[in-house]
Amino acid sequence: MTDILSPIDLAVVGHTNTGKTSLLRTLLRDELFGEVADEPGTTRHVESAQLLSGSGQPMLILRDTPGLEDAMGVLDYLDQLIQTDPSEERPDGPERIQRLLDSPESTERFEQECRVLDTVLKTDAALYVIDVRDPVLPKHRDELTLLAACGRPILPVLNFTRSPLADVLAWREALARLGLHATVDFDTVAPALDGESQMLDRLALMLSQQAPGLMALRTDLGQQRLKRLQDATRLIAELLMDAAALRLPCLHEPAELAAITLVLRKRTRDREQSCVHALLKRYRFSKSTFPHYPLPLEGERWGMDLFSPMAMRDFGIKVSKGLATGAMAGATVDVLTGGLSLGTATLLGAAIGGVWQGANQWGKRLIGRLAGQVEMTVDDPVLHLLGLRQLALVRALECRGHAAMRPISQDLMAQINAVPDAPAEDAAPTENASPPTEPLNRLPPAVQTILNEARSHPSWSTIGENPAPDLQRELLIGQMAHALFLAL
Repeated sequence: MTDILSPIDLAVVGHTNTGKTSLLRTLLRDELFGEVADEPGTTRHVESAQLLSGSGQPMLILRDTPGLEDAMGVLDYLDQLIQTDPSEERPDGPERIQRLLDSPESTERFEQECRVLDTVLKTDAALYVIDVRDPVLPKHRDELTLLAACGRPILPVLNFTRSPLADVLAWREALARLGLHATVDFDTVAPALDGESQMLDRLALMLSQQAPGLMALRTDLGQQRLKRLQDATRLIAELLMDAAALRLPCLHEPAELAAITLVLRKRTRDREQSCVHALLKRYRFSKSTFPHYPLPLEGERWGMDLFSPMAMRDFGIKVSKGLATGAMAGATVDVLTGGLSLGTATLLGAAIGGVWQGANQWGKRLIGRLAGQVEMTVDDPVLHLLGLRQLALVRALECRGHAAMRPISQDLMAQINAVPDAPAEDAAPTENASPPTEPLNRLPPAVQTILNEARSHPSWSTIGENPAPDLQRELLIGQMAHALFLAL
């Protein structure tokens, strides 16, 4: 019986340009594995990689093979090659394939097909990758007939199932006619969250001796995903803590207020940028994954500027008239007189030097008393936007395969608010996973409560003037991360 700790050997096979290398990229969570291009025959040699457990234990050996191009010719050649005497016992499938591999054509006309067949003979099973956007053709039936002769279990993997051109039903019917009733849907650029688990479950049914190892891998992959989510929400909680606790003192003068506001914005934008980079790294995506759109805050954009009232409205955040029209939208002024705070929600409205649109909520008498030192802080709507944008990014990364070649759409509202009919900016639907079923347009109340407390502890902000993180800060970050995790 196979040791459950021994890695299971799988050949990834299929017709040319069906997404074999893409499947390995997504399973390995490695954007750089192999070569992916929109042209046939990109993979010319067998390439191998190991899928590791969270502890670094090799669990699967995945072998990327060249595309099958002339299965019909191979079958015809096999018929010619196996010209046996009627009294001679007819060779079985694997023996016929071995005779092919021993023939001169294995290094000539059928060199590519023989590389594939030789790999399948040496592995435990084969994953036959199908582009379900293609029509079912005789060449596909010939490929499966040829692979079946190797005597190894074959699991058809239906790729690009999210495409509007996909014809999954036709493929399932065609596979059933060939005796292949067990299939798995696995869109390599937008896989379902349980896509890996479904694939391992099907393989476990086919490979009974390796089933314990496959189920151990299934459990381990679930634990790895859980750890990624925990790490991601921790990163978001740290960002929110830094932004909420940030307080920049300044003189109550127009020029000083304008200058400090710019500093506050830059520090907040830079901190979000750092969080985004950390999230991409945790999910093993690089910045080059998004070549067409700048990342958050690069060039003051992530679809929209962080401090843009329109961006807040698009994320379901209500803003006041002062914030919506103010030149310093997103900044809050705390006025300190004799060490006492007279307020924490005065919004700067019109350009400095003009009239404050937020003055009405204070009254003219209170505005007239404002004097002395003030502190600039990030306003509540901006804090909410910070959190929601990061949660949207995590949801997008959770549903993104490492074979995806287009950038994540700038418009993440379809994912946040779970609007099924929201059109994706990308022309290719396969690169935009289905939005989550639970809407997410506000931060959890527990997070809001902690952020309110953080405002009175400027030392908790690592981007503040005098950062001094303490144990209480770490405990509250942990509580925020847990609340964000539950929200996802």
